[in-house]
Amino acid sequence: MNKHRIVVLGAGYAGAYVAGTLARRLSPRDVGITVVNAEPDFVQRLRLHQLAAGQEIAAPSLAEVFAGTGIDLRVARVTAVDPGRRTVALDGGHGGDELGYDTLVHALGSHGADHGVPGVAEYAFDVSVRPSALRLRERLESLSAREGGGGGVLVVGDGLTGIETATEIAESRPGLAVTLVARGELGVALSAGAREHLRRACDRLGVAVLEHTTVEAVEAERVRCADGTVLASDATVWTAGFTAGSVAAASGLEVTESGRIVVDRTMRSVSHPDVYAVGDSAYAIGDNGRPLPMSCASAGYTGRQATEAMVARLTGRKVPNAKLDYHGNHISLGRRDGILQMVDGEAQAKPAYVGGRKAARIKAGIVRMSLWGTGHPTFGVPKRKHRLAPALDAPDAPDAPDAPDAPDAKYATYAGKSVRTREDGAAAHG
Repeated sequence: MNKHRIVVLGAGYAGAYVAGTLARRLSPRDVGITVVNAEPDFVQRLRLHQLAAGQEIAAPSLAEVFAGTGIDLRVARVTAVDPGRRTVALDGGHGGDELGYDTLVHALGSHGADHGVPGVAEYAFDVSVRPSALRLRERLESLSAREGGGGGVLVVGDGLTGIETATEIAESRPGLAVTLVARGELGVALSAGAREHLRRACDRLGVAVLEHTTVEAVEAERVRCADGTVLASDATVWTAGFTAGSVAAASGLEVTESGRIVVDRTMRSVSHPDVYAVGDSAYAIGDNGRPLPMSCASAGYTGRQATEAMVARLTGRKVPNAKLDYHGNHISLGRRDGILQMVDGEAQAKPAYVGGRKAARIKAGIVRMSLWGTGHPTFGVPKRKHRLAPALDAPDAPDAPDAPDAPDAKYATYAGKSVRTREDGAAAHG
């Protein structure tokens, strides 16, 4: 009998979590799980600004991560998705290939958005993907090695990624002059106390801050601002927002202007029920009625909801609603300082915050837990996994009611069919 084919595109925080959880909960007799990732290693995106600053960051081999799980790993770049044929086109560096699926999980994440600013693609660095972070690292090393030392680094964008990148570079490479270019007020989304803490940290680390400044062009050794100001730069780091890739939009899935896949409450595409989206790829509405921001926390929440929905639908159970919350931001300011800013139900900063070494330790702990969880995708594997329910005859049949676990013999192979139901941000990385 044919197994139900689940293909997960992307093995970042969200994709690796979903693949591991599905492998833990579904019987390999009924389901085959394939993960497609462009790189052979797990990339700690939360720490790419540290990698760029010159620190050594662990990158576990995905082959080792998924060893013994039954998950098939394909190291290849996704070039296209054809929802009509249920196929994914791949480029593994040795010509094209095609992979079929019954259920697709889109977890390709996001990358830096240039917002149409001339010169960003040609001259700017970013820390949204590992290759670019490594290029920035090489550039910073060459600046530090100059005779006489020194050089100027401009970080454009005052979101969490920009703040973390500027402070990390300033602390790791004190010989470089770091300037943070903010379009508005620095830390405007933070509480008053947290904003003051951030300013003190920038002063302590020697980070110059230019507020209410809009960059309208990036050149090889300078940037031009909207007010006519020209700023010299030996390395320009662009952190002014993120966007999803073009694969989802090109495939005909319903997406937002930034390329994120529009999903229902269960993380299923509103236009193609065989496709789920998680992490930065998903445009999901949280329990507070607001879109979840692009963040590691959102990757966890959307990943859990997607796996709960897939397991329930495939095994004939009622789909539960997992929490879709966003509690706040954890910001690192170098290795020994940080800010923990909680938000209320309206996503507004609460007056209180945690700063200093305690906040830095909390952020470091979250990062370690995320890495550990990714490196142990089937931790706590149960002795018995769920078998799939028989396929429903009607393609638009509603979700089944709650059903207790049953002996494996009572379940038949799903036969590759899908059960359909009709249901129905500013970047916050770091």
